[in-house]
Amino acid sequence: MPAKTLFLIDAAGAFVTAILLSQVLARYESAFGMPGSVLFVLAGIALVFGVYSVLCHFLVEENTAKFLKVIAAANTMYCILTLGLMMMHASTLTWLGLAYFTGEIIIILMLVRLEYKTSQENH
Repeated sequence: MPAKTLFLIDAAGAFVTAILLSQVLARYESAFGMPGSVLFVLAGIALVFGVYSVLCHFLVEENTAKFLKVIAAANTMYCILTLGLMMMHASTLTWLGLAYFTGEIIIILMLVRLEYKTSQENH
């Protein structure tokens, strides 16, 4: 898959995540069990990742592998952070929150694997 396409997929996912966290999960905090303040921080991080990926898609012409590795590493750290927050808030996290965050981590890690693989092919 072309690196430029991966940047767009990453951006779309990041923006969807930011919207879901800030507009859905935060509004129904009791249904998911993650504090709103945490959700807004995660949404802000996702928004930054989305902007980075959009900029990479439109501005990066050479050495895309380096930029893919950056977003793949950032996504990995986001997953580690999310997992830590899930453990920190395990006592309030509902089954719906657990399902959402587990699904999000799985999807992001699948994307990370593809980003790393593509970065190796384009290196």
